[in-house]
Amino acid sequence: MPLRVTFVAAARSSSLLAERFEDDRPLDGAGWDDVQRVAGDLLPLAAAELRYCSPTPRSRATGDALGYAPLVQPALRDCAMGRWRGLTLGEAMAREPAAVDAWLADPCSTPHGGESLLVFISRVGGWLDTRPADDGGRIVAVAEPSVIRAALVYALKAPPSSYWNIDVRPLSTITVTGRSGRWNLRFDGGGAQASRA
Repeated sequence: MPLRVTFVAAARSSSLLAERFEDDRPLDGAGWDDVQRVAGDLLPLAAAELRYCSPTPRSRATGDALGYAPLVQPALRDCAMGRWRGLTLGEAMAREPAAVDAWLADPCSTPHGGESLLVFISRVGGWLDTRPADDGGRIVAVAEPSVIRAALVYALKAPPSSYWNIDVRPLSTITVTGRSGRWNLRFDGGGAQASRA
């Protein structure tokens, strides 16, 4: 039986324009309100045999508020951003425009002193590929949007540059099915997103 891994994007801790690299802030008031609004739609995912989350405060809080009681997975942490940690993209661009341009253009570059995009995608993909197939068929993972983008690029064997073309909204869900080295993207109708569209 193939695994079914459903990713749930953590609720927000700030507005989109104020998002920071390796943001470790807790959920903001709007994030808590959003979780309460969609909890009924996302609660059935708590029936998954295995429930995980990124180590960030907002991922843990989202998972707990949805009743998942998730296990923290260090491999699902955000991309290590070195000296850009805590900055917004705009702030990093203002300080080091050439370095940001190089980072956006080359998935192997690490001008910030952290992880390259390619290493980040491989780390998240390695986590996905090592999920225990015999411990159950359904898994839910609450993660940062960046982690979900990396998982999708890995699962689809897409070029790393496609990472920048994936938009993951807070509390959205996406499912991949399969097993190590062979993943498929699955779209389900209805759910929380349809009710908010």
